[in-house]
Amino acid sequence: MNNIFQQKEIEQHLHLLKPWKQDAFMAFKDKMTDGVHPFPCIPATMGFHLYHLRYAFIAELEKVSSILKLANVLKTYGTISRECGTYTSLIIFFQLTSAATMEEYEQLFWKTLAGVSELDEHHYLTQNPHNPVWEFTFNGESYFVYCATPEHKKRRSRSFPFMMLAITPRWVLQHFHQTHPNVEQMKSLIRKRLMNYDEVPVHPELKWYGEEDNYEWKQYFLRDDETMPSACPFTNLLNKKQP
Repeated sequence: MNNIFQQKEIEQHLHLLKPWKQDAFMAFKDKMTDGVHPFPCIPATMGFHLYHLRYAFIAELEKVSSILKLANVLKTYGTISRECGTYTSLIIFFQLTSAATMEEYEQLFWKTLAGVSELDEHHYLTQNPHNPVWEFTFNGESYFVYCATPEHKKRRSRSFPFMMLAITPRWVLQHFHQTHPNVEQMKSLIRKRLMNYDEVPVHPELKWYGEEDNYEWKQYFLRDDETMPSACPFTNLLNKKQP
């Protein structure tokens, strides 16, 4: 089994994985297949049922070696994503060495994203996150990044027993918008499911790509409340490391 797993591969060899990896995958499976409280992101559930998703497990995210592993996983995924299916995303489960607060998870998320960016051989990351069409890019591929943590309580759509990233290629989202026969109806249904799923109102920064008042980075890590960083943490971290 490689660093990137197919779903059937995990299900067939689940007993060979470490207990925390088994727990993480089964928790994700439960979330994607819950018929009583359906997960709001319909394309994500479709990706799961169609076996288009790919998975990775990374322990001890706090270590520098884990950032390197994440970068290698993402680089590999970028080369195979178009072979995985039109609803593909890369789902990454993390095991932390100690418990963390919401603030610590948020800081770790942005630190991780910046750390991976520093390893990008293509150097695409000088773009401006305050541009409505900016998004995280690695090795020439653009991605939407979603983060969930155990500390999310009321915003259940971002709650998960482990820190988790769902990294979706921009081409997947473009294909969905261009080919789905009722894309506006689907957007409305997703938002309705989100309202029913979370214990708090839909976050005001959840908007659609390309809208003038939309900023992708604001959607990557949503807190339980509606507060946001005053500036993009990603940019701040990269600027601090520049000579």
